[in-house]
Amino acid sequence: MNRTFIEALANRRSYYGISNRSPITAVELEKRIQQTIENLPSTNNSQSTRLVLLYGENHQKLWDIVKEVLRNMMKPDKSFERTEKKINAFAAGYASVLFYEDMKIVEALQEQFPTYATRYPIWSEHTSAMHQIAVWTLLEDSGFGASLQHYNPIIDDLVQKQFDIPEKWHLIAQMPFGIPTETPGEKTVIPPSEKILIFR
Repeated sequence: MNRTFIEALANRRSYYGISNRSPITAVELEKRIQQTIENLPSTNNSQSTRLVLLYGENHQKLWDIVKEVLRNMMKPDKSFERTEKKINAFAAGYASVLFYEDMKIVEALQEQFPTYATRYPIWSEHTSAMHQIAVWTLLEDSGFGASLQHYNPIIDDLVQKQFDIPEKWHLIAQMPFGIPTETPGEKTVIPPSEKILIFR
């Protein structure tokens, strides 16, 4: 779609009802994601963010892991039934993006700049957040619906083993996506005047 940057951000929403269909080819999707992350900033130009894109059975395996971990943690009552329904909705999607940070890079920066050593893990998360919003907005603008999920750290070890993820990659978030099957809920927005201080 030919939206302005502001229009693209305004249209980005959380979609919890998604199908396993795609408005574009996998090749085109991967090309757009690659082009997007090439132009994103990072702390000290460290480029520490890593993405894992899961399709088909691999996408399904991710949400099977999430469901089984939660099943073992929760009592088999109505609360898990609600959780299972939510996870099944993510699994019904087309694919998922996993957002990681390469801690080998972060640790190298901590050694190189010890004065800021305690800040680099925080700045690393800022770098990841920029990648998350950019990819999320890209997906929305490409005709997908997506949402941002955080089932880490309870799934980290199993996901790492399942997909042979490098040991130093730290899982930050999961983003299931597909063609929307329902309209997102209403969004409450705090007026900008309450969030911005302006001094002229």
